[in-house]
Order: sequence, then structure tokens, then C-alpha cells
Amino acid sequence: MQRFYFSLSISAPEYLKYYQGAAGRVIVRASDGRSLSIPAANLRRFVTTEGVRGQFCLTVDDNHRLVSLERHPAPSHRTA
Repeated sequence: MQRFYFSLSISAPEYLKYYQGAAGRVIVRASDGRSLSIPAANLRRFVTTEGVRGQFCLTVDDNHRLVSLERHPAPSHRTA
């Protein structure tokens, strides 16, 4: 299995195009520089009124099939 980390920021109006079927895949750049093509439907559970934003981890199997897609919480900024 392989894991890819990436940031994503899609506004709500922009994601609506994916939701309506105008585009089926979202292309992102992983932290290692590789391009990833993710079916837009896999992002639906992350949509908020602001769209889809955050740090994500995509896990694929040895055949490059999606195993999981998870959003990672933003790092906390604590002051001492």
C-alpha cells in the first residue's frame, strides 16, 4: 500500500460543478510532487458550506485502487 499526502482547497461553488457531474475527477499534487486523480464522489463526505478544505491522506493498494481517504486535522497552534 502507498500513502499520499496533499492539501486541498475547493470553494463550495467550484465543488458544485463536480457534484453536478460537470467534472468527475479532482487532480491534486501530492507532497512528493506526484499528480493524483481522485474521483470527486470520494470527496463528498468532506464538503462543508465553505467547500472542501484541508490536509488529506490518500491510501491506495498495490493496484493503485483507493483504500481510504482521510482528512487530517489542522495542526493546533498553542501558545505557552
